[in-house]
Amino acid sequence: MPERKSDEAVRKKLSRKKYEKLLADLHVELVKLQEWAKASGAKVCVVFEGRDGAGKGGVIKAIMQRVSPRTFRVIALPAPTEREKTQMYVQRYLPYLPAAGEIVIFDRSWYNRAGVERVMGFCSEEQALKFLDQAPLVEKAMVESGIQLIKYWLEVSPEEQTRRIRQRITDPRKTWKLSPMDVKSYNRWYDYSRARDDMFAATDTGWAPWHVAYSDDKRRTRLNIISHLLSQVPYEDIPHEKISLPKRQKSNDYVEADFARNIVPQVF
Repeated sequence: MPERKSDEAVRKKLSRKKYEKLLADLHVELVKLQEWAKASGAKVCVVFEGRDGAGKGGVIKAIMQRVSPRTFRVIALPAPTEREKTQMYVQRYLPYLPAAGEIVIFDRSWYNRAGVERVMGFCSEEQALKFLDQAPLVEKAMVESGIQLIKYWLEVSPEEQTRRIRQRITDPRKTWKLSPMDVKSYNRWYDYSRARDDMFAATDTGWAPWHVAYSDDKRRTRLNIISHLLSQVPYEDIPHEKISLPKRQKSNDYVEADFARNIVPQVF
């Protein structure tokens, strides 16, 4: 794994004003990527993995702020049903892969088997090792079908993970982010580290490499990942016809209806 930034570099937080300006510039490029994908029929699949509290949701939210959910789709599957448990493991993910003109973002993916399922005992060791053996072949088939597969691992420090999980416990706005599984898995830091290392060794391939982003600094992480994502796709700026608004029609004595009974109270 690449070296972690120095503590001094991590402490130098971006101001909100600078962050929002840089993010706005990246949003312009994401819209260009969106329009290019629709015009070219590109198929892009982005996978986000990492420990609980690593910041995956924040990065995805930053990506999605200004793009169309018809082109950019976020997939975050719940626990498998009893029927899905009997399927080929990756089968439940296949229907969500992108078609032409789509960019699909997986907020956790088939790599659940290599991480949380292996560490928490939801699959056998034999099943986990079989997955690690088969995943590169499945991903090669995806790439050969025309999908551009981009995989990110967000690496958070143990201290920052603790701080974020404690926030989820105490902040009423964030309690929904904390699941019983998060609490159970919190003390298995090194089990997850070993599982991560095995996953990288088996699935960091030439056709679908892993990209690691240190995520203690949320703002920089979001900017860095979006910038990197844009650099991975050979998109172009698609020209558009200039649009001019037509004049509105005349009222022809139309009278506005009275909605007095249904007005939302102006509390604020």
